[in-house]
Amino acid sequence: MNTSFDRITIDPERMNGQPCIRGMRLTVHRVVEAVALYPDRIELKREYPELEDDNIRQALESESNSCEGRW
Repeated sequence: MNTSFDRITIDPERMNGQPCIRGMRLTVHRVVEAVALYPDRIELKREYPELEDDNIRQALESESNSCEGRW
């Protein structure tokens, strides 16, 4: 797994300090929800055209890392 999330930023002044996709007001959590809601990547890209594949991958990986050990 990637240990560097260069596309994810945390700024206490933006989106209540939640992890966001760099340069966007789009939280990592919302990206993961969107992946679940739009399992067809083409539909997802139509709804969120600003998202790049690496944004989605890092959001999923980041959330996966944050969930480790919770179960």
